[in-house]
Amino acid sequence: MIEALFYGLITGVLLCWTFGTVFFSLLQNSVDNGYKAGMKIAFGVVVCDSLFIASALFGTSFLPKIDGFELAISIIGVIFLSVMGIANLVKGVPRLAYPTTRFGNFLYYFWIGFLLNGLNPVNFLTWVGLTAYLRKSLHYDLDEQIGFLAMSVLAIFLTQTAIAVSAHKLKRLFTPRVILIFNRVTGVIFLAVAIQLAYLRVYVPLMAMMNK
Repeated sequence: MIEALFYGLITGVLLCWTFGTVFFSLLQNSVDNGYKAGMKIAFGVVVCDSLFIASALFGTSFLPKIDGFELAISIIGVIFLSVMGIANLVKGVPRLAYPTTRFGNFLYYFWIGFLLNGLNPVNFLTWVGLTAYLRKSLHYDLDEQIGFLAMSVLAIFLTQTAIAVSAHKLKRLFTPRVILIFNRVTGVIFLAVAIQLAYLRVYVPLMAMMNK
């Protein structure tokens, strides 16, 4: 069990450094709106991951089987990421707030983290693949799997919180011009992920369905 907990901790930390949309949104909001905003995003991410893990561990038989469900989720994800990407590209020079901001609330930031994480099917497949690896290759029993995955989620939250606090501590290095550039880069990343998701999870499945 100690080994499972240790490797789960390491895995959670590594998963935070994949530099995806959650990572850049976490940085951006922590700089713009304070580290508490980043922590709320991180909380939304781990709640979403916990639901994914529960599904991976105990099966998805309790979920309704709806034809095209994954395709619909992918389309929603593409739209969500595209809107966020365009919003970042057209956003003007931000006003930096020291030390706090009046914008947003818990649910707003929570849902940013939850949706950014949940609307990308790759994240769910990652947990499913990881759970299968623990069960079939490492031969972990259920308690060890739960311990590993629980430590992974804890590590994700702690690492993302540390990133949010660090970004906020370095806030004074982010001039309005630097943040404007950072927002533009973040917008491009969001749009790039949306395009990739649209091709792999929408276009390819649709072509396969049409060719049947």
